[in-house]
Amino acid sequence: MTATMQTPTIMLINLGSPSSLDISDIRKYLKQMLSDDEIIDLPKPLQQFIVRAFVLPFRPKKSRRAYDKIWTSEGSPLLINTQKIARELKNQTGWNVEVAMRYQEPSIRETIQKISKDSCKEITVIPLYPHNAMATVGSTKKEVERIAMEVNEQLQINFLKPFFDHSDYIDCLVKSISPYITDKLDMLLFSYHGLPERQIRKSDPGGDYCMTESDCCMGNSPITKKCYRANTQSTARLTADKLGLEKDKWAVSYQSRVSTIGPKWLSPYTSDELKRYPDFGIKNVVVVCPSFVCDCLETLFEIDIEGRDIFTESGGASFTFVPCLNDNTDFINFLESEVSSLLT
Repeated sequence: MTATMQTPTIMLINLGSPSSLDISDIRKYLKQMLSDDEIIDLPKPLQQFIVRAFVLPFRPKKSRRAYDKIWTSEGSPLLINTQKIARELKNQTGWNVEVAMRYQEPSIRETIQKISKDSCKEITVIPLYPHNAMATVGSTKKEVERIAMEVNEQLQINFLKPFFDHSDYIDCLVKSISPYITDKLDMLLFSYHGLPERQIRKSDPGGDYCMTESDCCMGNSPITKKCYRANTQSTARLTADKLGLEKDKWAVSYQSRVSTIGPKWLSPYTSDELKRYPDFGIKNVVVVCPSFVCDCLETLFEIDIEGRDIFTESGGASFTFVPCLNDNTDFINFLESEVSSLLT
């Protein structure tokens, strides 16, 4: 095959997870992730003080108990589901599709090294994060570019942009949610991964738009395209509209808050909403987590186990968890279409 006819090479990147349930592996994962300056965006000495004094001595054991409830015989659900996406995309297209994790294994470095040994000159990177955020899209892009310069500076890299408002992606969400929507629905809750408010403000170069008004995310400013909070609101609104839901039948909340990283996080918090809903007559809820493409600890444990318990113990009658898109055929078709447009 000539250079001009070279089979496209795709690299799917997800956040990552521990390589096993051993406390040492969980600690290694947490240390690497929380030492990323895009995750804990504080001066390095303060960041490391927080990580070493308040996180690593306690969180690995807590995380171990959570992972133990969702770990499979094959390993980490996040890694397994990402590999399934890669396998389906490769089978459907014939492309070379590799998987890398931002933290831990398989690493971005070893994946780029493997690709470079195959004399690949160009890769398309798919960060599996629908919404813009410095802690996900930003961190991944910086790390890929940094490692590529060290391993193979001639390698051309194309990145798939966040697709939070793409009509085909919204259609994927609508099709995945629709089977769970009945006339008994009281609330469809869009639960997104939370972020410290300071990181939202950093997406606004001028500092005079984001988080200044309660409805700033509803504006049509170019800033909202880069703002995580605005992205999440947009995904929810577009999805709810296509589902034909009234405004009082859907809401947005944020989960996975880590108070040691910062006191002020995006709100309302998912756990608080689920706890208070029954008191307001909201007894039948459906929860979907669009910031996660693959089911993982945050969806399988934090929502489908912890969230369910919070809601039912507070008096809720029906709690329905909508699985992530994972290797859903519609989502694979969407990825194929988006990558194809970058290859032309």
